[in-house]
Amino acid sequence: MDLRAYTRQYAVQDNRRAAFSYFGTFAVYFTALWLATTHVDKWYVLIPAGVVFAFCAVRLYVLQHDCGHHSLFETRQQNEWAGHVLSPFTFAPFEVMKQNHNLHHAGVGNLEHRETGEIHTMTLREWHKADWKTRLIYRMYRNPFFLVPIGALFTYFIRYRWPKNTTRFGAKGVLLHNLSIVVMLWLLYLVAGTTGVLVWIGFSFLGGMIGVFLVYLQHNFEDTYWDRRPDLDPQLAALQGSSALDFGWWFDAAVACITLHDIHHFNARIPSYRLRACHYNLPPEYTPRRIKFPEAVAALNLKLWDEDAKRLVPFPREVRNPNLAQTG
Repeated sequence: MDLRAYTRQYAVQDNRRAAFSYFGTFAVYFTALWLATTHVDKWYVLIPAGVVFAFCAVRLYVLQHDCGHHSLFETRQQNEWAGHVLSPFTFAPFEVMKQNHNLHHAGVGNLEHRETGEIHTMTLREWHKADWKTRLIYRMYRNPFFLVPIGALFTYFIRYRWPKNTTRFGAKGVLLHNLSIVVMLWLLYLVAGTTGVLVWIGFSFLGGMIGVFLVYLQHNFEDTYWDRRPDLDPQLAALQGSSALDFGWWFDAAVACITLHDIHHFNARIPSYRLRACHYNLPPEYTPRRIKFPEAVAALNLKLWDEDAKRLVPFPREVRNPNLAQTG
């Protein structure tokens, strides 16, 4: 069976389902924010409401990502407008992030274009050649206790204020986006005071950490796929180089099925509300290995791409080259 022809039947936009997903997420988002803000003295309300808010923040980010692929709503203009409206809530300037993400799709699985990925991965050969300073920095960077919280803080609250390629894809849009965030937080302050702003920032940070964890798992698991041209196979890069996470129906719904990243990379025109049906109805010859939560957590220990073994591996315990022993 032609997999591209199979997935094409799911690459159909439906404005009713898109609107339900879009406006429904906003409704839950604001309800959770209101509950958390008005019950800060009741942990049994604050924490569950905050967690729901954090997952809604992730879901809004995924919907904006869909808009960037023009896959959420039926027309290009509808997706563009919806994506820009989402920007202040996701902290991601729509146009620049859309263009950067398209570059990521073009470079997925390509060892010669790792700069297009969200999380940098060194090869085992590069590790053995690196000096001790490079190794130390990379060890710190890939430590999950650094990567997840500091990565979320840096990415969403700092880096996205002026993302890479901003001057190339639209500095004016990024400046207006940053101004819109200031206005939104000022309005939140007028309505809910300092408490509302702190609750919003705190649980947005939690959402950012969930997002970074998912971004890591999308391409960082043991038998993922990396290669160099001319041997790079785009279909393998899309299907084998992108994860299929099996965390259950409720988790898929909470994050708008970004967990099924393999099918999304193969056909980015499939809207999030059809990804699960497409993935779980794949022909038997294409059924992927799905990663469950324990394996996903274990994948955080995988740091380097071994080009010989064709898999991600942990940091080596021994230095192969004796000449590097003094710097390793």
